[in-house]
Amino acid sequence: MPDRMVDEEELARDEEKDAGASMDGRRRFKDFDCPDCNANNPYDESFGDGEEVRCFYCGQEFVAQVSDEGKLKLKSS
Repeated sequence: MPDRMVDEEELARDEEKDAGASMDGRRRFKDFDCPDCNANNPYDESFGDGEEVRCFYCGQEFVAQVSDEGKLKLKSS
């Protein structure tokens, strides 16, 4: 019987996608793209709904809002 290779990264991505979809508004994020300057901002600590984040490049502060579908929206604070 042939030995079948399993792509571990692909399995991890699928599990992450499934977990994010089921968590809805409780989803946590590790980065965001600034709506003002379009810079990508990685965060060491994850953040979620109702938490404040600051762009490391332009300094603008935002409040994170996570929709029922688990999508991140940022509003200026």
